[in-house]
Amino acid sequence: MKGKKFYAGVASALLLSSVLAGCSSSNDEGSSSAASEDQVTVDIFQYKVEFKEQFEDIVKQYEEENPGVNINVKTVGGGNDYGSALKSAFASGEEPDIFNVEGPSVVEEYKDYLTDLSDTKAADAALEGTLESVTDGEEVHGLPYNQEGYGLIYNKTIFEKAGINPDDILTFEDLEDAVETLDNHKEKLGIEAVFALPAKEKWVTGNHLSNAFVAPEFNDNPLDAYEAETIAFEKGDEMKRFLDLQNQYSVQPSISLDYSQQVEELFSLEGVAMIQQGNWVYNAIYEMDPEFAKNNIGIIPIPVEGHEGSLPVGVPNYWAVNNNSDDEVIEASKDFLDWLYTSETGKEVVLNDFKFIPAYEGYDTSQIADPLSQEIYQYADEGKTIGWVFMGYPSAWTDNVLGAYIQKYLSGEMTWEELEDISQSKWEEARQ
Repeated sequence: MKGKKFYAGVASALLLSSVLAGCSSSNDEGSSSAASEDQVTVDIFQYKVEFKEQFEDIVKQYEEENPGVNINVKTVGGGNDYGSALKSAFASGEEPDIFNVEGPSVVEEYKDYLTDLSDTKAADAALEGTLESVTDGEEVHGLPYNQEGYGLIYNKTIFEKAGINPDDILTFEDLEDAVETLDNHKEKLGIEAVFALPAKEKWVTGNHLSNAFVAPEFNDNPLDAYEAETIAFEKGDEMKRFLDLQNQYSVQPSISLDYSQQVEELFSLEGVAMIQQGNWVYNAIYEMDPEFAKNNIGIIPIPVEGHEGSLPVGVPNYWAVNNNSDDEVIEASKDFLDWLYTSETGKEVVLNDFKFIPAYEGYDTSQIADPLSQEIYQYADEGKTIGWVFMGYPSAWTDNVLGAYIQKYLSGEMTWEELEDISQSKWEEARQ
């Protein structure tokens, strides 16, 4: 992957059910009070619910290997707003020592709290391009979680029964033909609908769906989006027809459909043929049906004119270290993140337990754990990617503006022209 260009991004995003919290504690119950006073406590506030349990397990393992360090983990994500929760934590004086930042907008918002991580082993091992959105001069203000990609995840058996070759779906017209074929044979295929569009989740539409059609306007670069005073929606018509296609052939009402229903109830139980999601859903599908997850799912790109056959791939989030923390806590935080991504133990967990596509050198990428991640890695390795520019959108614009207005559009409360005009105005206001 050295030499490839990967731009930051979110799932974002991404993500996904309810407020989850977990704490790990030291196993040094028999230590003296003096030893207890020497112990360093690191508070982590992170958003990725998909690997919550696996992350807490590796934290416990780190504590066992480093008895002088106690790490508390709190996870907020899914249907809950991590950004708002993080702001509340800082406002209440309960600042975490390690937290998450997305692209340039959030980095700018928390710039006074960000420790320079350029001296870490992880920063040195990060793949080319993955640090661009968190770099200011010589300083590096975040370490990438992983790489992620998204598109249309499909059921291989259903496609085969319908006589559809996924490799033949490149243009919107190709996709439209496939969708109509699937819809015409719903009963024979045993599906409720072709799609499950979770329009309740504003990040799915406001972040990921929009990004596929907005990225070309900003040269696939989140920094270009971050510096832009306006958005022209140059591919707004394409975005509308792709959204309309999903909604027309989706389980209804799409406006009240959430992530859990989309992934766990409908796709994993083979009630729909396709969903717009990324490789982060693999663990949830695996928990529902391991055999289905391992053998029966694939991913195809969202069709974008001029970018056919390319997947949006990027870094969804970054680890930041709070420079308001005590010096020993900052060093302990850096040591933990270095261990997580550069030690042999950590690398094993990143690949096999977290099921991440690594954003660092030194990994055996042939061991990428799941078929979705393997496909996405292949697209990235071949340079068939679209940048994650939504992390350069104005702060909260994706959810509070575009995602919310898409809901109004789908509900018939707003025309598409009104959506574009008002969203453009809100972008410009945010940039003033």
